[in-house]
Amino acid sequence: MENMQNKVALITGAAQGIGFATAQLFAQSGATVVLADYNEALLTQSANQLTEQGFKATAIKCDVSNEEEVKAMVEKTVETFGGLDYAFNNAGVQNELAEAADQTKEDFDRVIGINLQGVWNCMKYELQQMRKQGFGAIVNCSSIGGILGGAMRGTYHAAKHGVIGLTKSAALEYAPMGIRINTICPGMIYTPMAEKMIEGGQKEALEAMLETVPVKRYGQPKEMANVVVWLCSDSASFVVGHTLVADGGYCIQ
Repeated sequence: MENMQNKVALITGAAQGIGFATAQLFAQSGATVVLADYNEALLTQSANQLTEQGFKATAIKCDVSNEEEVKAMVEKTVETFGGLDYAFNNAGVQNELAEAADQTKEDFDRVIGINLQGVWNCMKYELQQMRKQGFGAIVNCSSIGGILGGAMRGTYHAAKHGVIGLTKSAALEYAPMGIRINTICPGMIYTPMAEKMIEGGQKEALEAMLETVPVKRYGQPKEMANVVVWLCSDSASFVVGHTLVADGGYCIQ
């Protein structure tokens, strides 16, 4: 594990799942972590869990679809800790299942607002700070839904495809300034989002999909955290604009 002492890491969607696992791993690596999420109660609980273990962590409530809240989140991070070394833009939601002709504008706006505009909002202000510093690393969370299609999930997939495009374009702009930007595409990871999908009646569909995953199991949030922290680390210093798929082999079939 790389030593990240005196580094500052900002993670959105950090109250649970992949976000919290990543915050934990950054903290275990020595970094000061800023956990951001819309769910304030769960966020506070998660941040307290880290501080009680002796790690340096703080919580900031933030709706990533709200540009002003994102600006305030980054400003508070920098004011409190003096800079921003790493960012993992992870906050995301699923769309309501519907055919393209039946998807509502309200759900489209909600999903695009969080999953795509949210990443744009976060990158905008993270990059403003990193540009001043002349260094930094950002990882954006897309999905295998960013490289594949999915019936009834068009809005989600559209947003996740967009994240990859944003990442590649920004990576070209900022690599000469010492800032690296990459994307991860998780596959079937057992998170609270997956649990919610199961509770919502998608258990059979998920089990059928799981049968087609070559490793024959769900991924775990910690496995995604390992990928994110590595991409931010000096060990990945020559990795720029990459879309790293971590899906147990699903997409190579």
